[in-house]
Amino acid sequence: MFDSRHIKTFHEVVRTGSYSAAARALGYTQPAITQQMKALERDTGSALFVRVGRGLRLTEAGEALARHTSTILDAMSAAQEQMNALTRLRAGRVRLCAFPSANSTLVPETLARLTVDHPALRVDLLENEPPESLRRLTRGECDIALAFTYPGLHEQVPEGLVEIPLLEDQLTVLLPAGHSLARRRAVRLTDLAGERWIAGCPRCRANLLHECAEEGFVPDVAFMTDDNLAVQSLVAEGLGVAMLPSLVLNFMRHPKVAGRPLRPLSRRKISAYVLPEHLRIPATARVLDRLKAVAAAKDGC
Repeated sequence: MFDSRHIKTFHEVVRTGSYSAAARALGYTQPAITQQMKALERDTGSALFVRVGRGLRLTEAGEALARHTSTILDAMSAAQEQMNALTRLRAGRVRLCAFPSANSTLVPETLARLTVDHPALRVDLLENEPPESLRRLTRGECDIALAFTYPGLHEQVPEGLVEIPLLEDQLTVLLPAGHSLARRRAVRLTDLAGERWIAGCPRCRANLLHECAEEGFVPDVAFMTDDNLAVQSLVAEGLGVAMLPSLVLNFMRHPKVAGRPLRPLSRRKISAYVLPEHLRIPATARVLDRLKAVAAAKDGC
């Protein structure tokens, strides 16, 4: 077993290139750095550095250890974050990370209900699109992550997470208000094969390309933006058509844009994700219960 302090010091020596530079960075004396490295060499049973002039060079054993130090330190940091998270959760504080359209719809209604039912519960709100939100969860940077997946993309969720399905969010085609297809009750993707497209976030863009490929054509993507209002404004000006989730249109709809459902129906799946041990903590359970209640009223929107 290695002393974690020694691993951190070793990493800093490798990064800075000398004992003296590592001492300055860590706030130690140089003799303290030297003693820690000697102790680490005793633990490993191998020399880790050799002197080359005034500098240091890693031995073969040192290079092998250096390849693992970042992983070791990242894992230790994630473990510490998760232990801190458990303490916060038991104290009634939950960090919720969600994507923008969920933060504008599901989350405010959930927080409003929690404020009435559990006024002492504190929720810190974070924002990231998936898959970054799920990575933050595995790193211990949040306690609950809301994320969406598109069934046709066969997206992988990090191992070790528990998924709580919330709702199926219908995709809607956006057309300029005067577009000839705006008179229809529903639109097929093949009807739009000759149109220019405005694409959204990377995951939504990948789904657009996949669904069009399934229908036998490659969409002409003229513009790409993660800003849902910008997407609608570009459509309103006749610069293209777009595909947006209905959840977005529940809180933001440009007056010069017509939304029409796709035929056959296309949906994205919205779920909450947590670490297994967090399910047993009342603060997490309360937030998840309210999320499920709010989502149930919007399922299939």
